[in-house]
Amino acid sequence: MQPRTVTSAAALLIGNELLSGKVHESNLIELARALRALGVRLERVVMIPDEIDVIAREARALSDAFDVVFTSGGVGPTHDDVTIDGLARAFDVRALIDPTMEALLRNAYGERCTDGHLRMALVPEGAELKTTPEVLWPTVVIKNIWVLPGVPEIFRMKLAVVRSWLRGPEPFISRAVFTKLDEADLKPLLDRIVTEHPDVEVGSYPKWFDPTYKTKLTFDSRSELKVRDAVDSFVALLPKGEPQRVE
Repeated sequence: MQPRTVTSAAALLIGNELLSGKVHESNLIELARALRALGVRLERVVMIPDEIDVIAREARALSDAFDVVFTSGGVGPTHDDVTIDGLARAFDVRALIDPTMEALLRNAYGERCTDGHLRMALVPEGAELKTTPEVLWPTVVIKNIWVLPGVPEIFRMKLAVVRSWLRGPEPFISRAVFTKLDEADLKPLLDRIVTEHPDVEVGSYPKWFDPTYKTKLTFDSRSELKVRDAVDSFVALLPKGEPQRVE
């Protein structure tokens, strides 16, 4: 199994319950962390309702714009689980019962298996089923779109399949500097670092009510040397005696 190399990614979070605040969205941070560790940049996130036309439109747009897209939600047995239908419409194909998925569901539910359960065997025509030796329940992939569940526990399990099948071109290198200076005081120093180190992504994150630091600065790049140079340059600009921690 040779993982596919991808650079850019997007996420499509699907569910009326997310937009209404009935359910706390927790899959995005797990996806972002997993992709970052693989060296894949998550560049866009879209949250939409359970509407087939909206899913189709947004999925097609993201598929055209990014190397890989991940959906979350809308793949269960109920009336509002319409992600598969939306993806089928996005690519002008049918949503069909997959024999492999059907057999797994019938084996799992036995005599209790209903038409509702079998809705979870629907896949867009032409889709692939991805598995690993550890995660045997298939993950549906249509074109460059990975269809992941909305249930956080299952979503996290499926990320193991993503890790096996995808990778970035190079890992990201990240270091952080913690200071007791306010962001406003750090701005002229950061402006200089950003100008002098254009290949390093610099982030600034203030923290209130923490006795150990006021602002955390992050330095990210695919080059360890460039990150180290940027960090060293920034630390050298700090006022003499300014307490700071580098990680």
